[in-house]
Amino acid sequence: MTTMDQVDQARAELLAQLDWTRKRTEILVCSLPEAQLDVPWHPGVNPPLWEMGHAAFFYEVFVFNLLDGTPSYDPSMDDLWDSFHIDHRDRWNRDLFPGRAQTLEYFNTIYDRVAQRIESDPLTDQALYLYRYAIYHQNMHIESLIWCRQTVGYPAPPGTDFYRPAPGEQHDGDALIPAGEWLIGMPGESGDYAREDFAFDNEKPRFTVHLDQFAVSRCLVSNRQFIEFIEDGGYRRPELWSFGGRKWLQTESDVALVHGSNEPLLRLPRHPLYWRWHDEHWQERVFDGWRAPEPDAPVTHVTFWEAEAWCRWAGRRLPTEFEWEVAALGNRPGEPFRRFPWGNVAPDDWHADLNGRAMARNPVCDFPEGDSPFGCRQMTGTVWEWTSSQFFPYDGFKVDMYPFMSTLQFGDHRVTRGGSCATSSCLIRGTYRQAYLPQRSDVYTGFRTCALGT
Repeated sequence: MTTMDQVDQARAELLAQLDWTRKRTEILVCSLPEAQLDVPWHPGVNPPLWEMGHAAFFYEVFVFNLLDGTPSYDPSMDDLWDSFHIDHRDRWNRDLFPGRAQTLEYFNTIYDRVAQRIESDPLTDQALYLYRYAIYHQNMHIESLIWCRQTVGYPAPPGTDFYRPAPGEQHDGDALIPAGEWLIGMPGESGDYAREDFAFDNEKPRFTVHLDQFAVSRCLVSNRQFIEFIEDGGYRRPELWSFGGRKWLQTESDVALVHGSNEPLLRLPRHPLYWRWHDEHWQERVFDGWRAPEPDAPVTHVTFWEAEAWCRWAGRRLPTEFEWEVAALGNRPGEPFRRFPWGNVAPDDWHADLNGRAMARNPVCDFPEGDSPFGCRQMTGTVWEWTSSQFFPYDGFKVDMYPFMSTLQFGDHRVTRGGSCATSSCLIRGTYRQAYLPQRSDVYTGFRTCALGT
């Protein structure tokens, strides 16, 4: 039974998360000068004003319409703010959308109404679930607003300071994970679905899996290690690449945005997307500036194909997503369930690189307080970690209230785990599954590896 104290606490947490989410979105959009609101077209980003309007629209649909039957703020805009009713390229048509002032007015009106409803209406389990869903959805778009700046070469977002709050010592080698029965995922049916057992549909239903013993690297693959692969001819050795990898390797892509060119720059992949060889040194573009890669920081913005080829070069392999979750959480049947590598306390700056502050510039040995039960480091935040697994539903999968959360990605996407430096700390947990196409590298992706034949 839920007590009044629990309801008051949940209400306070919701209002705090809603306020943080609103302010973070406003900062990311309003810190851009007018000219930069018209970002160049790219398949992995959206115009910032469209992101803002879409977020407000989501609250309208999945809070006010579902709970109250409230009509839309502006019904003529419904199809334009809905990501499944407007083509991606059409989001760049400024004639279709209001400007910054009107979009902010819409955004803040909806957020004020949500806050008022949380404060004044009964906090039922259904309402709590929908509030959290909508807030977390907006935090997914906060992450995309951050990687948009990296994609188009804008300055780092306000709040980014590339700090190092939790230094660690050298942490090499593999963790040996014993054979056994392990729990994967979140409960499919739970009376606590709006609170402790909140999850998205692709994380459910929970099940038990048997895994043989395996060994997984305690740390992410670093820039230093990836440079060794490049300089050993890794991109020029087809035997290191799978069929899909070789096809990607032989396909030119336009890297004009990476290099700030107004003309197309078609090039074959020969290094990570945001790298270049300049004045006899490697450089990495971080937002709007080129700098030397931090040797001990994780390699970032790499595709699945690059991660797979590095593994073959190193005599390693990528973990399956089940191996990844076991290494991160170590949940066994009949034992207390942990949602984070370190337990059930929400992540803070000592646990993980999250919330768009350090931006994956810390060494892979940092954040020791975030270690998993097996001593694996940075399994929350820093980079989304590629696994070898295709993105499929778990047995018993049921679509939740947002039917497109997962279904459009099943089959042709690869599973990544753990969140990234741009992920909001309120959103991530160890069971969270993200899916990207294997050629995707504009997002904050990296990897760790497993030994062969353990």
